[in-house]
Amino acid sequence: MFRTKLHENAAGFALLLLRCLSGGMMMTHGWPKLLKWADKKSSFADPFGMGPEISLALTIFAELGCAALLVLGLGTRLALIPLIIVMGVAFFKIHAADPLGDKELALFIWSFIRLSFSVELASIHWTNGG
Repeated sequence: MFRTKLHENAAGFALLLLRCLSGGMMMTHGWPKLLKWADKKSSFADPFGMGPEISLALTIFAELGCAALLVLGLGTRLALIPLIIVMGVAFFKIHAADPLGDKELALFIWSFIRLSFSVELASIHWTNGG
């Protein structure tokens, strides 16, 4: 309705901040998994029966590779899909029996990433004159 340059700059900065924080938080989960690959590859959780090594590889791909794409702003909508899946599985399947206080951070990160996805999709409408 009433668009100003200040509004557009603030929205762009907010999206940048959201991408960097979400991606940065996820990368702090993926990097240690990559460094401890040899130790974790046989004992990593296997929620879908693909084998612990494949599950670990897919998790590292999401938490490190897709998070890096998110921070860089490359393919953000597609990069967010594996991140949403990984955090959803971690919260609802892997840590389902944990008390809420123990999985609060996972819920926070999952919500933050979902918000990033929602904002990215909503920006399509804003930029197309809607």
